[in-house]
Amino acid sequence: MSNRVALPRETRAGGLAAAMHAALKEHGGLWFGWSGKRVPAEQRELHRESARNIDYALLDLTREEHEAYYLGFANRTLWPLLHFQPTLMEYSRAQYAGYRAVNRMFAERLAPLLREDDCVWVHDYHLIPLATELRARGIGARIGFFLHVPLPPPAMLVNLPCHADLMATFADYDLIGVQGRDDAQALLDYFLVQNSGIDVDANAGSITINGHRTRVAPFPISIDTAEVAQESMAAVGNATHRRFLASLQGRKLAIGVDRLDYSKGIPQRFKAFGMFLDRHREWRSRVSYLQIAPPSREEVPEYRELRTRLERIAGATNGRYAEPDWVPIRYVNRSFAQATLAGFYRVAQLGLVTPLKDGMNLVAKEFVAAQPPDDPGALVLSRFAGAANELPQAILVNPYDPDAQVEGIEQALTMPREEKRARWAAMFEYLSTHDIGAWRRDFLGALGTG
Repeated sequence: MSNRVALPRETRAGGLAAAMHAALKEHGGLWFGWSGKRVPAEQRELHRESARNIDYALLDLTREEHEAYYLGFANRTLWPLLHFQPTLMEYSRAQYAGYRAVNRMFAERLAPLLREDDCVWVHDYHLIPLATELRARGIGARIGFFLHVPLPPPAMLVNLPCHADLMATFADYDLIGVQGRDDAQALLDYFLVQNSGIDVDANAGSITINGHRTRVAPFPISIDTAEVAQESMAAVGNATHRRFLASLQGRKLAIGVDRLDYSKGIPQRFKAFGMFLDRHREWRSRVSYLQIAPPSREEVPEYRELRTRLERIAGATNGRYAEPDWVPIRYVNRSFAQATLAGFYRVAQLGLVTPLKDGMNLVAKEFVAAQPPDDPGALVLSRFAGAANELPQAILVNPYDPDAQVEGIEQALTMPREEKRARWAAMFEYLSTHDIGAWRRDFLGALGTG
């Protein structure tokens, strides 16, 4: 169960949708969520289809529900708070009520579809109260929850006016999975600090209320490492790959792939790349930076403003440093198929993944998986991405420090090949073992055994 459901014909880069397809393709199951459609209430439908061992059940929302649940509470309230930016948080009681109402409706429509021996795996901040709503409808199945985004400490969570009501719903899950140890500790600390009638066993990593025990543990999400590597190799020599290589004219390539969001640190990255060109004149006309940033949540003013800001920064940098045959920043606002992205990653000598805060960031892992073993590129990675805990061989930087980003870019572009090989080999070996299959098995195994 997730808000975002990607049908096989849809192309999405990274994130929850790609991870879910990789996790479900072998195991099979039912994927339930919002259809993406906004319709009048009397025209609401539950759409059903099947493909590749997965059954899909997609439910329409009304415009009012979408505004309150998705654009409002989920993305104007929870998203900035969970990404450690409470000053950007907007809250209204009406939107929180709409968020709870949509979760209630999802539970009403999902409950009849469940089989007696099913387990339910709920994903992300849109659906925190879903277990409570399912329990209210007599669902006794094991229910797990996975939070894809970070979880801030209690002192920040209490900025949310409805925190006590919302956080209490976590106790209706059997297992809560988060990306890292800090996230798990933040959730346990919240219940310790709030003393809300929930018993906390920090050593066991669990909370208990009314005799029901909920385990809290990190399960870092990953990718289908072998598939990304295969896709990148398959891309070599195809028409798109040849055109892209020809356009570089022998120059090195830096690449960033992010959904257009203020948590990704793209303005800071653009400015740092401009500073790099200013300080390292020898690299002008020798390296191009491709930033792929598909727009998202364009109905939210902050996202429209971000897009305008990035266009302004990229335009200023290109205006200052471009040559007739070279543009420093190639800024593209559209999605590409995962196989195409894998080919782009393989060409790049430098991956720039510098979010201000991120639960994991699968692009970092995809970049590593797509690299050619004989001459891999280097990864510049934010210390505040969950991936940094698993990929210490990357060049780790503080995205709030532009000088650190400049130094990271310079280090990546001048790193000896043998050092790049050694760093890449260690990361690739880790990702080959800790792939999406291992993540799915670990979580569902823990959910099944309690």
